[in-house]
Amino acid sequence: MNQSFGKEYKLCSKKVIDELFESGQRVNAHPLALTYKFMDKTASKTPFQVVVSVPKRLFKHAVDRNRIKRLIRECMRKNKSILEDFLAKEKYQNQQLALFLVYRDNKEPEYQFLYQKMTKLFVTLITTIEKNEK
Repeated sequence: MNQSFGKEYKLCSKKVIDELFESGQRVNAHPLALTYKFMDKTASKTPFQVVVSVPKRLFKHAVDRNRIKRLIRECMRKNKSILEDFLAKEKYQNQQLALFLVYRDNKEPEYQFLYQKMTKLFVTLITTIEKNEK
C-alpha cells in the first residue's frame, strides 16, 4: 500500500472550500472537527483532498500551529487507506471527497492520541456517509 501523502491531496480551491462551508456536513471526534462534501472529480486522481487548520486564537505561535498541522498530516498519511478503500467502491468513482479538518483543543496533542482520534474520525465519517445514503 502506498503511504505517500503528496501535494495532490491538498485542497487549494477557494471556490470548493467556500462551497464546503455553505453546504457541507460535519463530523466530530474531539479534538478534531471535519467538514466534508462530495464534489465532481477534478483533474486530481486522488479520492479525497484535505485542508488542515489550527486556529490562531488557540495557538498564538506559528511554530505550535505548524507542529500540530504536521502531526495531523502524518496521522492522515498513516490512516488514509481507510478512506481510500471506502472511496474505491464503484458508486464513488466519479466523485471526490473534499475535507476541511480543524483541530479544536487548546493544548498540544501527543502523536499516539492524535493517531487514535484520526482513526476514529475516519470510521465515524464512513459510517455517517453510509447512513446518509439510506
